[in-house]
Amino acid sequence: MIYDTAQDWRAAHAKKVLFFGMSGLGKTHLSNMLRDEGEWFHYSVDYRIGTRYMGELISDNFKREAMKNPFLRELLLTDSVYIASNITFENLAPLSTYLGKPGDPAKGGLPFEEYMERQVQHRDAEIAALLDTVRFIARAKSLYGYENFVCDSGGSICEVVNPDDPDDPVLTALSDNLLMVWIEGSEAHTEELIRRFIRAPKPMYYQPEFLQACWDAYLAEKDVAPDAVDPDDFMRATYAKALHHRQPLYAAMARNWGVTVRADDVARVKTPADVEDLIANALEAR
Repeated sequence: MIYDTAQDWRAAHAKKVLFFGMSGLGKTHLSNMLRDEGEWFHYSVDYRIGTRYMGELISDNFKREAMKNPFLRELLLTDSVYIASNITFENLAPLSTYLGKPGDPAKGGLPFEEYMERQVQHRDAEIAALLDTVRFIARAKSLYGYENFVCDSGGSICEVVNPDDPDDPVLTALSDNLLMVWIEGSEAHTEELIRRFIRAPKPMYYQPEFLQACWDAYLAEKDVAPDAVDPDDFMRATYAKALHHRQPLYAAMARNWGVTVRADDVARVKTPADVEDLIANALEAR
């Protein structure tokens, strides 16, 4: 780790940290605070995915739907209107909408094969965006003069790395340049995250073996054809399984590559100084 002790962390002139864990536990909250109230550059992996790596795919998806409307079709063909994604750090709905959900097309579902193809696109984009973190550390310094840097990673980071491989290229690049901090939730947080996901789905990448197993199990349990699956019901069931699937992966990342803070403690953080204390305490407890 780039900071071995709490003293190293507190004394560092240029602090660099990456928060990871399930979406909804405070990664973006802490990152926004550090950006708005401190002198920190905020790099959002999901924003980078939705703009640099999947922005064109997202916009094309919007245009494909618009082309089904005769009025909009004519305007698009004559370059009379411009359709683009308005993705932000807080609003990742354009990315979630593109990734979609498999099942009954009458309920907004995609064929499972197409859904899997989009998952592969997300995986490639996530790895590229994570590796871009190192370049953005230098960019934040050279362009804007930021010494402190926070990476707000996506919840799917644990799906695209091998935390038990000491030579994992993504984790090696990240841990060589930032302190990896896991925001660990409890069982109570899990239930609340499921409720939040139902209301407002977040971008999710699932390992193909895990996703295929969930799909096969759902079809067998519900005794339903693939094109008759209720997309929302499938996504709810899969997300709940994913939370439990990811917990040991996050734990291994923290054990082998970083430190752990509790989501309950994150919720009590009010200032950048509180964030510094939170991480110092995590280093002392390691």
